[in-house]
Amino acid sequence: MEKKPLKITETILRDAHQSLIATRMSIDDMLPMLEPLDACGFYSCEVWGGATFDSCIRFLDEDPWERLRTIRKHMPNTKLQMLFRGQNMLGYRHYADDVLEYFVQKSVANGIDIIRIFDALNDIRNLETAIKAAKKEGAHAQCAISYTISPVHSNEYFAKLAKQYEDAGADSICIKDMAALITPYAAEELVKMLKKSIKIPVQLHTHYTSGLASMAVIKAVEAGADVVDTAMSPLALGTSHAPTESIVAAFQGTPYDTGLDLDKLNVVRAHCAKLREKYLQNGLLNPKVLGVDANTLLYQVPGGMLSNLISQLKQAGKEDQLDEVLHEVPRVRKDSGYPPLVTPTSQIVGTQAVFNVIMGERYKMVTKEFKGLVRGEYGRTPAPVDPEFRKKIIGDEKPIDCRPADLLEPELEKLRAEMPAEYLEQEEDVLTLAQFPQVAPKFFESRKNKKYGVDSAHADKENKVHPV
Repeated sequence: MEKKPLKITETILRDAHQSLIATRMSIDDMLPMLEPLDACGFYSCEVWGGATFDSCIRFLDEDPWERLRTIRKHMPNTKLQMLFRGQNMLGYRHYADDVLEYFVQKSVANGIDIIRIFDALNDIRNLETAIKAAKKEGAHAQCAISYTISPVHSNEYFAKLAKQYEDAGADSICIKDMAALITPYAAEELVKMLKKSIKIPVQLHTHYTSGLASMAVIKAVEAGADVVDTAMSPLALGTSHAPTESIVAAFQGTPYDTGLDLDKLNVVRAHCAKLREKYLQNGLLNPKVLGVDANTLLYQVPGGMLSNLISQLKQAGKEDQLDEVLHEVPRVRKDSGYPPLVTPTSQIVGTQAVFNVIMGERYKMVTKEFKGLVRGEYGRTPAPVDPEFRKKIIGDEKPIDCRPADLLEPELEKLRAEMPAEYLEQEEDVLTLAQFPQVAPKFFESRKNKKYGVDSAHADKENKVHPV
């Protein structure tokens, strides 16, 4: 068998700590391992995007752009990767194309090489501008398929989607299994089908929540996957990913040998072990999230979504109704066109399921976000929503059939005009304000105070856990 060395994307600087400690790893915690990480020879390191931007300014009193520049400076030899929510960028609404293009331009200028672009509904219309923008800036545009299980989500559906992404200019495809639902043999079959359908590389991203990740990685690699996501072992497992060192060891001496050196990895592991100890002691790392939660497979509810459901029921004094809510989630999902459960659809479907149960009548009360999902404000759902059900939810409002961003006027100049001059230290600040208009001003004020030697009360001194 000919050699086909497996490539590894290391997630320790982004998704591993986002999954385990709500994205609270600071740049100070990262600094000692940046150069050792750079020496390991990873295909790429995921360092930015997702919730890191939000967490930096909301809790860590840190400029996310400065973080990216610092990582770039200490890791000159490794491709840096980010996660990008399609037309939402890193925020929670759709942005006009001119803002998205400017954000991509600035991300690449500050050090990003690979942009992993996804849409919660797998609506290709919400990815096209980001793909073009990434290519224009000379970055690698990776398109992620939000993986899920439903009557409409077959391997044929995913293969067709991957072909559309390739035709739209994607440089590679990622199977993004955020809820840890992919089983080893499902991974094998899906990768085989993708490799037949497309010519570009295929990457697997899966979480350990259900206990299947390492097995899924092995079967995917044997089926032809080119790259897999892993996390350094002290911050692997649980809601994080398969352990990097274990995956490297598993393929040693095989045609898929990664060529990575366990001794070099051990230097990074030693630092991560200290961080794990620190996070356990200060309460950031809850030992519960390090275990396996097979309920994920039963209800197809991601770990973070499950915590939200429990929290919402607790606030309503209805904790005893969790089972009913877990049975209601698939029904709400079916009614709304089988959206994959990932930000923001997981929160939208979950909250509506909670309301349906605690009100004692389905859809007696409907959230603004659920109305928006059914109306088409987030894009095209994987299955069409029943017209009668849609009318019941949105009344006489007109459904949206076009790409939602087509309804937006260019907004970059308006955002620039709204940027308070006393806060503007770099061009990128306009983009920070655009995405987090409530949080950014407090951060800018704190940054200004620090610059002039005034202590800021904004920093999350105790580093308490807050949902991101």
